[in-house]
Amino acid sequence: MSEANRPPVFSLTVITGFLGAGKTTLLNRLLRAPELANCLVLINEFGEIGLDHLLVENVAGDMVVMTSGCLCCTIRGDLVATLEDLLRRRDNGRIAFDRVVIETTGLADPAPVLHTIMYHPYLMLRFRLDGVIALVDAVNGDATLDRHAEAVKQAAVADRLVITKTDLVGPDDRGAALRARLSRLNPTALQLDAARGEAIAAKLLDIGLYDPEKKAPDVRRWLNAEAADHAPAHHGHGNHGHEHDSHPQDVNRHDAKIRAFALRHAGPLPPAAVDMFFELLRGAHGAHLLRVKGIIALADDPERPLVVHGVQHVFHPPVRLDAWPDEDHTTRIVFILQDMDPVFIEGIWNAFAGLAAADTPDVAALTDNPLQIRRGGLLA
Repeated sequence: MSEANRPPVFSLTVITGFLGAGKTTLLNRLLRAPELANCLVLINEFGEIGLDHLLVENVAGDMVVMTSGCLCCTIRGDLVATLEDLLRRRDNGRIAFDRVVIETTGLADPAPVLHTIMYHPYLMLRFRLDGVIALVDAVNGDATLDRHAEAVKQAAVADRLVITKTDLVGPDDRGAALRARLSRLNPTALQLDAARGEAIAAKLLDIGLYDPEKKAPDVRRWLNAEAADHAPAHHGHGNHGHEHDSHPQDVNRHDAKIRAFALRHAGPLPPAAVDMFFELLRGAHGAHLLRVKGIIALADDPERPLVVHGVQHVFHPPVRLDAWPDEDHTTRIVFILQDMDPVFIEGIWNAFAGLAAADTPDVAALTDNPLQIRRGGLLA
């Protein structure tokens, strides 16, 4: 398809956060910003009668309220149908928008919502995932993270963490402790304080891989591998120091099962080895891959790196860049894992990269299996 005939692509943002975190308040504030003047908002509510949308200020633009269920489960088919219908109406000139924002329910696991967009062949062509914004209540955030695995997952997959109600915390250090906890949970996400006015459109929109103005990839900002490198040792494993959780009170926390780390490799790798690495991970261990972002040097054309982006077992089609975005030509892959030790990922990577180690399989042992089901592969 030529560029002239290619249909327009729209930015899509997902706003999530547990019950009472302040999603409607944030949405009200954002909708006043000129950046969202031509935005279409989808609000998902759990229950037969929707109420939250009545609290969203009446603004110029289109708003669709979906009340037939929770986005993370029964409504996914409705979400596809709604988005397809909106695209038809947009292409026929019946409505106008250049951006879509989806607000999930407080009980939603955001991963299936992202799967819906990333896995659907047509929606994947028409929408680019700009980012996931997760709200965390400073007053009840710690207790919510302790009690609800959904809240932990919302924070773990986010690109931006908006901390709300910090003005109500008081003089103690609960706010600082929550920030530290969120940094351990998701070191690559930028934290913003809503009470201080930091949760503005300029910091929450256009945060994806591509700058909409320059049409160029901003990989360093998007990947933020340096933050994962400096994550606390018991979560990050960035320097191969495997000092596990040292606080007994953390043992029963849901986020004690989350690990974030950055994998780096100096030289280019054969495309087939990289393809098999990701196929093995997403096929056998996809449930543990909360978020994967990476830029990879391939041996067939080292000057044109590959960008990968996945949520659990679903990956965007890889993108080959025209050139490296900066002077750093090393492979960098950021993982946020659940119930999986980074050492396991490193071991598989080293095997496919040809870095032999004692008592570990080499690439032949991982690939030359006569019973293995052959697939097209991520790079096919």
